[in-house]
Order: sequence, then C-alpha cells, then structure tokens
Amino acid sequence: MNSNDRSIVGLVTVAHAMVHTYELSIPVLLPIWLAEFSVIDVGLAQFPLNEATIGALVTVGFALFGLGALPSGVLVDRVDARVLITTCLVGMGTSFLLLALSPTPAVIGLAVAVWGVAASVYHPSGLSLISRGVEQRGSAFAYHGMAGNVGIAVGPLLTILLLLAFDWRVVVAILAVPAALAAVYAFRVDIDERAAVATADGGTDADAIADRDSRANEGIDSLGGFLTQSRQLFAGAFVVVFAVTLCSGLYYRGVLTFLPELLDSLEIAALEPIEFGSRTLQPSRYVYVGLLMVGVGGQFVAGKLTDRGRPEFGIFAGFAALAAVALLFLPAAALGLPALLVVSALLGFFLFFVQPFYQASVAEYTPAGSRGLSYGFSYLGVFGVGALGATLAGTMLTYFAPRQLFVVLAGLALLAAGIGAFLVTRVPSTAAGT
Repeated sequence: MNSNDRSIVGLVTVAHAMVHTYELSIPVLLPIWLAEFSVIDVGLAQFPLNEATIGALVTVGFALFGLGALPSGVLVDRVDARVLITTCLVGMGTSFLLLALSPTPAVIGLAVAVWGVAASVYHPSGLSLISRGVEQRGSAFAYHGMAGNVGIAVGPLLTILLLLAFDWRVVVAILAVPAALAAVYAFRVDIDERAAVATADGGTDADAIADRDSRANEGIDSLGGFLTQSRQLFAGAFVVVFAVTLCSGLYYRGVLTFLPELLDSLEIAALEPIEFGSRTLQPSRYVYVGLLMVGVGGQFVAGKLTDRGRPEFGIFAGFAALAAVALLFLPAAALGLPALLVVSALLGFFLFFVQPFYQASVAEYTPAGSRGLSYGFSYLGVFGVGALGATLAGTMLTYFAPRQLFVVLAGLALLAAGIGAFLVTRVPSTAAGT
C-alpha cells in the first residue's frame, strides 16, 4: 500500500472499530435493563418490559443505523467522507453521554436512536472512501472488516469488565471518551479520497486535481436525480446483491441481540465465574466475547479471498455454512462445553466471513459515481431492515423457543446462499467502474 492507502485505511479502521464497539455493547446492557426496569412508560401508555418489548425498543435505534445509511450514501457522493466520518464519531459519543443520563427505558430508547442516526453515516462513507481512494481495495476491505470485528469483540469485553467495577451509567459515560479521541484524529488526517478512481481511469496528477475540482457537480442534487440513479441501480444485478444484504442483516441482528442472555440459559458448568468484589462475570460473557473475536479471522480470510476470485462464491459458501451452524448450535450446546465452544467459534467465523464478499460485490456491480448511494442502499438493508432481526429474536424467545429462532435464522441463511448460487451461475461478475 502507498502512503495515501495507509492513511485511509488508518482512518476507516479506527472509525469502524468505534461504530461496532458501541453497537455490540448494547446487547451486554440488555439483561441489566431487564433487571432494573419493569415497565416502559411512553406517557399515554405503559408496556411491560420483557424480551419482546425491549427488543422492539432497541430495534428503533438499530433500524435508524440502517435507514440513515441511504441519505448518508447520497451525501458521500457530494461531501468529503472524512467530514462525514468525523460527524459520525462526535454523534456517537454524544449519544452515549445521553444514555448515561437516561432515567427510564423510554429515554434509553431515545439515546440508542441518537446513536443509530450518528452511526448510520459511517458505512456508506467508509466503504465509499475505500472503493474510491484505495488502490489495493480487497486488502483494505479485509483490514477494515478486521477492525470492525476488534470493535465488535472489544466493545462487549470492555463493557463487561467496566461493569465489574462501576454502575452501568458510569460505564456508558466512560465509553463516550474513545469516540471523542477518534473524532479528533479523523478531523486532522490528510487523505486523497479519489486517488484510486484517478489511477483506475489512467489519469494524471492534473486529471486527479480536475476530478476533485469537479466534485461539486457530482452526485445527487434533486429528488429526480435520486430516483433516476436508484432505478438504474435496481434495474441491474445490484438488486440481487441487495437481497443478500437483507438476509445478512436479519441473521446478524437476530442471532447477536439476545445471544448473551441465551448463553446464560445454557449449561457451561466447566467454566468458572470470575469474582470481582460483589460482582460476578458469568462464563457466558466471555464465551460471547470469544465468539466475536473469532470473527476477526473470518473477516481477514474473506477479505484476502476477494482479491483472488469472484466474491459470489464466498457469498454462497459463507451463508451455506451459517445455515448449518444455526441448525447445529443448540444440539451442539447440549453435548457439552467442547461442542458449544466449537459451534460458537464457527458462528463467529462465518457470521463475519460473509461481509467482505457482499461489500466487494456492491463495488463489482455499481459504477464509481454512485458508489455512495449503492452502499447507502446496502446498509439500509443490512442494518435498517436487518434491525427487525432484534424484534424477531425477542418475539421468538418470548412466545416460542430458542430452537424455533435458530430454524428461522437457518432459513434466512439458506435463502442468501441460494442467491449467491444464482450470482455465480447466472450473473457473471464484471467491474463496474463507469
């Protein structure tokens, strides 16, 4: 990688880690909120607080995380990605300060919603920045994904460890500090956001300067332009990739939101709780963190594979594996600790293995000029529609049983695998650089 590539990768890895640090700290807090509060009071009505209602409450914030990706995708085709990423980091830190001051579940829901709006800016900005600014795109996607997984694992781990010493409100206030530091770094970094586009087009330095100078004339500046570019995207193979993102988001949110609580209900007798004063760290918590950390390897392997072959093969293989893992998870857990650890590691690996493949597929099937919009739609699917996975999981666990939840998750993964097979056999992959 050249110096510009390294600077961009440094920026997006820090920001991506922050986004997922906050995202995956929320499931760790859910059991605490369930124990501390009994009702959700929204003024005109009150609702009992259980897995179904708190799942619906956090679904709002998680949905905004995805829904906001679409306008963010439009913005990143016209505004510097670095500016948007800085704004995202400031907003996430602010949301966790609000969470620390939340007196009721309703205000907790509001704080999570503010986080969702702020975090929604990141993925279209970061991924568009990689696709247009980094020459070694596949490797950058790999490092980007690995950083996200570090945040996914470190966020819950840090939250769990802090909860051993502090009240949850103090913990979330402490968690706001890293976002502030990352925002300062993002504000100061110097990058060329269009370097890879100029290089791919065979442009000279003068061409690159002209490209940057014409930036104000690019992107979408009206509702008509938005609708036109959207129709163009969905008239092609991108619509198939978008369907993959929907399945991925529902599976991801459906399996992770209540996984800490689900692991609490499993027998992990061979692992000892960790005592810290009057507080106890249950074995389920470090099994959960370990599962997420394994995802770093999945991201790395998949990211490297995207530089060596068609990403459609990875979509098919990865989601087929996730379907098998969903069906085997509870039977394996019933066999004892070794089997539970193996199936948990497989879940963590393949849950994040699939992500670089559909991220790279978006770049394959869309033109560079609408890359921000395409990633906006993609993460509308992953985190917007996918947020319904939290409601799905909460409802299934309240009114049905974990077994039925995992069967539904397996069905989603099989659907995505089938779409991947279609992409392999029916829609040849072609670079969309125009």
